[in-house]
Amino acid sequence: MNAFSTAAAEAPDFAAIKTRQKAAWSSGDYAVIGTTLQIVGESLCEALDLRSGQRVLDVAAGNGNATLAAARRWAEVTSTDYVPSLLERGRARAIAEGFSEIDFREADVEALPFDDASFDVVTSTFGNMFAPNHERTASEMLRVCRPGGKIGMANWTPESFIGEVFKVLGRHVAPPAGVKSPALWGSRPHLASLFDTQGLVRAESRHFMFRYRSPEHFLHVFKTWYGPVHKAFAALDVTRQAVLADDLLALIARFNRADDGTLVVPSEYLQVVITRF
Repeated sequence: MNAFSTAAAEAPDFAAIKTRQKAAWSSGDYAVIGTTLQIVGESLCEALDLRSGQRVLDVAAGNGNATLAAARRWAEVTSTDYVPSLLERGRARAIAEGFSEIDFREADVEALPFDDASFDVVTSTFGNMFAPNHERTASEMLRVCRPGGKIGMANWTPESFIGEVFKVLGRHVAPPAGVKSPALWGSRPHLASLFDTQGLVRAESRHFMFRYRSPEHFLHVFKTWYGPVHKAFAALDVTRQAVLADDLLALIARFNRADDGTLVVPSEYLQVVITRF
Protein backbone atom coordinates (compact mmCIF):
# COMPACT_ATOMS: atom_id res chain seq x y z
CA MET A 1 0.00 0.00 0.00
CA ASN A 2 1.49 3.36 -1.01
CA ALA A 3 1.52 6.54 1.05
CA PHE A 4 -1.47 8.00 -0.78
CA SER A 5 -3.71 4.97 -0.24
CA THR A 6 -2.64 4.75 3.41
CA ALA A 7 -3.58 8.39 3.97
CA ALA A 8 -6.89 7.83 2.19
CA ALA A 9 -7.63 4.79 4.34
CA GLU A 10 -6.93 6.72 7.51
CA ALA A 11 -8.88 9.85 6.52
CA PRO A 12 -11.77 10.48 8.94
CA ASP A 13 -15.28 9.86 7.67
CA PHE A 14 -16.47 13.39 8.42
CA ALA A 15 -20.03 12.71 7.24
CA ALA A 16 -20.44 9.79 9.66
CA ILE A 17 -18.77 11.71 12.47
CA LYS A 18 -21.06 14.67 11.89
CA THR A 19 -24.12 12.43 11.97
CA ARG A 20 -23.07 11.14 15.39
CA GLN A 21 -22.28 14.65 16.61
CA LYS A 22 -25.65 15.94 15.49
CA ALA A 23 -27.31 13.12 17.40
CA ALA A 24 -25.25 14.04 20.47
CA TRP A 25 -26.23 17.71 20.39
CA SER A 26 -29.86 16.72 19.79
CA SER A 27 -29.87 14.23 22.67
CA GLY A 28 -29.81 16.73 25.51
CA ASP A 29 -30.98 20.32 25.48
CA TYR A 30 -28.00 22.63 25.09
CA ALA A 31 -30.27 25.62 25.56
CA VAL A 32 -30.40 24.87 29.30
CA ILE A 33 -26.64 25.56 29.46
CA GLY A 34 -26.51 27.99 26.53
CA THR A 35 -28.70 30.61 28.17
CA THR A 36 -26.23 30.88 31.06
CA LEU A 37 -23.49 31.88 28.57
CA GLN A 38 -25.31 34.97 27.24
CA ILE A 39 -22.71 37.38 28.58
CA VAL A 40 -20.14 35.86 26.21
CA GLY A 41 -22.23 36.84 23.17
CA GLU A 42 -22.62 40.38 24.48
CA SER A 43 -18.88 40.72 25.07
CA LEU A 44 -18.08 39.35 21.62
CA CYS A 45 -20.38 41.83 19.88
CA GLU A 46 -18.70 44.67 21.75
CA ALA A 47 -15.26 43.37 20.76
CA LEU A 48 -16.45 43.33 17.13
CA ASP A 49 -17.64 46.96 17.48
CA LEU A 50 -20.89 45.83 15.89
CA ARG A 51 -22.94 48.55 14.17
CA SER A 52 -26.64 48.84 13.37
CA GLY A 53 -27.57 47.64 9.92
CA GLN A 54 -24.60 45.31 9.53
CA ARG A 55 -25.33 41.90 8.02
CA VAL A 56 -24.43 39.31 10.68
CA LEU A 57 -24.30 35.53 10.29
CA ASP A 58 -24.21 33.50 13.51
CA VAL A 59 -22.98 29.97 12.74
CA ALA A 60 -23.44 26.92 14.98
CA ALA A 61 -25.57 29.41 16.88
CA GLY A 62 -27.15 27.01 19.35
CA ASN A 63 -30.03 28.77 21.05
CA GLY A 64 -28.85 32.17 19.89
CA ASN A 65 -26.57 33.94 22.36
CA ALA A 66 -24.55 35.87 19.76
CA THR A 67 -27.67 36.06 17.58
CA LEU A 68 -29.61 37.97 20.21
CA ALA A 69 -26.63 40.10 21.21
CA ALA A 70 -26.27 41.22 17.59
CA ALA A 71 -30.02 41.86 17.25
CA ARG A 72 -29.91 44.04 20.37
CA ARG A 73 -27.43 46.22 18.45
CA TRP A 74 -29.92 46.48 15.54
CA ALA A 75 -27.91 44.34 13.14
CA GLU A 76 -29.59 42.30 10.39
CA VAL A 77 -29.06 38.80 11.74
CA THR A 78 -29.19 35.33 10.21
CA SER A 79 -28.93 32.56 12.83
CA THR A 80 -27.88 29.06 11.73
CA ASP A 81 -27.38 25.66 13.31
CA TYR A 82 -27.71 22.06 12.15
CA VAL A 83 -29.86 21.08 15.14
CA PRO A 84 -33.45 22.23 14.43
CA SER A 85 -34.54 22.04 18.07
CA LEU A 86 -31.87 24.56 19.06
CA LEU A 87 -32.98 26.94 16.33
CA GLU A 88 -36.51 26.67 17.70
CA ARG A 89 -35.26 27.61 21.16
CA GLY A 90 -33.42 30.58 19.65
CA ARG A 91 -36.52 31.63 17.70
CA ALA A 92 -38.65 31.49 20.87
CA ARG A 93 -36.16 33.71 22.69
CA ALA A 94 -36.11 36.17 19.79
CA ILE A 95 -39.91 36.39 19.66
CA ALA A 96 -40.07 36.91 23.43
CA GLU A 97 -37.66 39.83 23.11
CA GLY A 98 -39.40 41.34 20.08
CA PHE A 99 -36.80 40.42 17.45
CA SER A 100 -39.11 38.76 14.95
CA GLU A 101 -36.99 39.84 11.96
CA ILE A 102 -34.10 37.47 12.76
CA ASP A 103 -33.79 34.87 10.00
CA PHE A 104 -33.37 31.38 11.51
CA ARG A 105 -32.08 28.74 9.08
CA GLU A 106 -30.94 25.16 9.43
CA ALA A 107 -27.39 25.06 8.05
CA ASP A 108 -24.08 23.25 8.50
CA VAL A 109 -21.10 25.50 9.21
CA GLU A 110 -18.98 23.29 6.92
CA ALA A 111 -21.34 23.88 3.97
CA LEU A 112 -23.00 27.25 4.40
CA PRO A 113 -25.83 27.95 1.90
CA PHE A 114 -24.81 31.56 1.25
CA ASP A 115 -22.97 33.37 -1.53
CA ASP A 116 -19.40 34.56 -1.16
CA ALA A 117 -18.96 37.81 0.80
CA SER A 118 -22.64 37.85 1.88
CA PHE A 119 -22.04 39.15 5.41
CA ASP A 120 -20.24 41.98 7.17
CA VAL A 121 -19.72 39.90 10.32
CA VAL A 122 -19.66 36.17 11.04
CA THR A 123 -19.92 35.03 14.67
CA SER A 124 -19.89 31.87 16.75
CA THR A 125 -19.81 31.35 20.51
CA PHE A 126 -18.61 27.86 21.51
CA GLY A 127 -20.22 26.48 18.35
CA ASN A 128 -18.07 26.26 15.23
CA MET A 129 -15.26 24.74 17.31
CA PHE A 130 -17.19 21.45 17.46
CA ALA A 131 -17.38 20.94 13.69
CA PRO A 132 -15.08 18.00 12.88
CA ASN A 133 -13.30 19.47 9.84
CA HIS A 134 -11.47 22.53 11.15
CA GLU A 135 -10.02 23.62 7.83
CA ARG A 136 -13.38 23.40 6.05
CA THR A 137 -15.11 25.30 8.84
CA ALA A 138 -12.59 28.15 8.72
CA SER A 139 -12.77 28.24 4.93
CA GLU A 140 -16.55 28.56 4.95
CA MET A 141 -16.55 31.31 7.58
CA LEU A 142 -13.98 33.23 5.56
CA ARG A 143 -15.82 32.66 2.28
CA VAL A 144 -19.12 34.20 3.38
CA CYS A 145 -17.45 37.19 5.11
CA ARG A 146 -16.80 40.18 2.87
CA PRO A 147 -13.29 41.60 2.50
CA GLY A 148 -12.83 44.12 5.31
CA GLY A 149 -15.48 42.35 7.37
CA LYS A 150 -14.93 40.55 10.66
CA ILE A 151 -15.17 37.06 12.09
CA GLY A 152 -15.77 36.82 15.84
CA MET A 153 -15.52 33.67 17.96
CA ALA A 154 -15.48 32.54 21.57
CA ASN A 155 -13.55 29.26 21.91
CA TRP A 156 -12.64 27.26 25.03
CA THR A 157 -8.88 26.87 25.45
CA PRO A 158 -7.20 23.46 25.82
CA GLU A 159 -6.13 24.32 29.38
CA SER A 160 -9.53 25.64 30.47
CA PHE A 161 -11.97 23.89 32.74
CA ILE A 162 -14.09 22.86 29.75
CA GLY A 163 -10.95 21.81 27.88
CA GLU A 164 -10.15 19.54 30.83
CA VAL A 165 -13.72 18.19 30.78
CA PHE A 166 -13.13 17.13 27.16
CA LYS A 167 -9.94 15.33 28.22
CA VAL A 168 -11.74 13.48 31.01
CA LEU A 169 -14.49 12.41 28.62
CA GLY A 170 -11.85 11.26 26.11
CA ARG A 171 -10.28 8.96 28.70
CA HIS A 172 -13.61 7.18 29.18
CA VAL A 173 -15.06 7.28 25.66
CA ALA A 174 -12.57 7.40 22.79
CA PRO A 175 -13.08 10.37 20.44
CA PRO A 176 -13.42 9.73 16.68
CA ALA A 177 -10.11 8.65 15.17
CA GLY A 178 -8.28 11.32 13.21
CA VAL A 179 -10.46 14.21 14.35
CA LYS A 180 -8.75 17.19 15.96
CA SER A 181 -9.82 18.29 19.42
CA PRO A 182 -12.38 21.12 19.45
CA ALA A 183 -10.27 22.82 22.12
CA LEU A 184 -7.59 23.52 19.49
CA TRP A 185 -9.81 26.42 18.40
CA GLY A 186 -8.75 28.03 21.67
CA SER A 187 -5.08 27.79 20.69
CA ARG A 188 -3.46 30.84 19.10
CA PRO A 189 -1.09 28.75 16.89
CA HIS A 190 -4.02 26.72 15.57
CA LEU A 191 -6.01 29.86 14.82
CA ALA A 192 -3.00 31.27 13.00
CA SER A 193 -2.73 28.13 10.88
CA LEU A 194 -6.39 28.48 9.88
CA PHE A 195 -6.71 32.23 9.35
CA ASP A 196 -3.38 34.08 9.16
CA THR A 197 -3.15 34.10 5.37
CA GLN A 198 -6.61 35.64 4.97
CA GLY A 199 -7.13 37.82 8.00
CA LEU A 200 -5.65 39.74 10.90
CA VAL A 201 -6.18 37.61 14.00
CA ARG A 202 -6.57 39.15 17.47
CA ALA A 203 -7.22 36.79 20.38
CA GLU A 204 -7.81 37.89 23.97
CA SER A 205 -7.90 35.51 26.92
CA ARG A 206 -11.07 35.83 28.96
CA HIS A 207 -12.88 33.76 31.59
CA PHE A 208 -16.47 32.68 31.93
CA MET A 209 -17.62 31.86 35.45
CA PHE A 210 -19.80 28.77 35.77
CA ARG A 211 -22.08 29.26 38.77
CA TYR A 212 -24.18 26.35 40.01
CA ARG A 213 -25.85 25.29 43.27
CA SER A 214 -23.16 22.68 43.94
CA PRO A 215 -20.66 20.46 42.10
CA GLU A 216 -23.31 17.74 42.06
CA HIS A 217 -25.84 20.17 40.55
CA PHE A 218 -23.39 21.07 37.78
CA LEU A 219 -22.79 17.39 37.04
CA HIS A 220 -26.52 16.66 36.97
CA VAL A 221 -27.22 19.53 34.56
CA PHE A 222 -24.38 18.61 32.21
CA LYS A 223 -25.03 14.85 32.16
CA THR A 224 -28.71 15.53 31.52
CA TRP A 225 -28.59 18.39 29.02
CA TYR A 226 -25.09 18.89 27.55
CA GLY A 227 -24.82 16.63 24.50
CA PRO A 228 -21.18 15.45 24.75
CA VAL A 229 -21.43 14.67 28.48
CA HIS A 230 -24.89 13.14 28.11
CA LYS A 231 -23.71 10.82 25.31
CA ALA A 232 -20.55 9.85 27.20
CA PHE A 233 -22.56 8.65 30.19
CA ALA A 234 -25.02 6.88 27.88
CA ALA A 235 -22.13 4.94 26.29
CA LEU A 236 -20.98 3.47 29.63
CA ASP A 237 -22.32 0.81 31.95
CA VAL A 238 -23.36 1.73 35.48
CA THR A 239 -19.95 0.96 37.02
CA ARG A 240 -18.04 3.03 34.50
CA GLN A 241 -20.59 5.84 34.76
CA ALA A 242 -19.78 6.07 38.47
CA VAL A 243 -16.05 6.29 37.71
CA LEU A 244 -16.65 9.04 35.13
CA ALA A 245 -18.78 10.95 37.63
CA ASP A 246 -16.03 10.68 40.26
CA ASP A 247 -13.43 11.92 37.76
CA LEU A 248 -15.56 14.92 36.80
CA LEU A 249 -16.23 15.79 40.45
CA ALA A 250 -12.48 15.59 41.15
CA LEU A 251 -11.86 17.94 38.22
CA ILE A 252 -14.47 20.35 39.56
CA ALA A 253 -12.79 20.30 42.96
CA ARG A 254 -9.53 21.41 41.33
CA PHE A 255 -11.16 24.45 39.71
CA ASN A 256 -13.91 25.39 42.16
CA ARG A 257 -13.35 28.75 43.87
CA ALA A 258 -16.39 28.49 46.15
CA ASP A 259 -15.99 27.51 49.80
CA ASP A 260 -19.68 27.50 50.72
CA GLY A 261 -20.82 24.31 48.99
CA THR A 262 -21.78 26.05 45.76
CA LEU A 263 -19.85 25.96 42.48
CA VAL A 264 -17.96 28.92 41.06
CA VAL A 265 -15.61 27.68 38.34
CA PRO A 266 -13.72 29.91 35.88
CA SER A 267 -13.19 28.54 32.40
CA GLU A 268 -10.77 30.30 30.09
CA TYR A 269 -11.73 31.04 26.52
CA LEU A 270 -10.27 33.04 23.65
CA GLN A 271 -12.33 35.96 22.41
CA VAL A 272 -11.24 36.09 18.80
CA VAL A 273 -11.69 38.91 16.28
CA ILE A 274 -10.42 38.36 12.74
CA THR A 275 -10.46 41.18 10.20
CA ARG A 276 -10.82 39.70 6.72
CA PHE A 277 -8.19 40.80 4.18
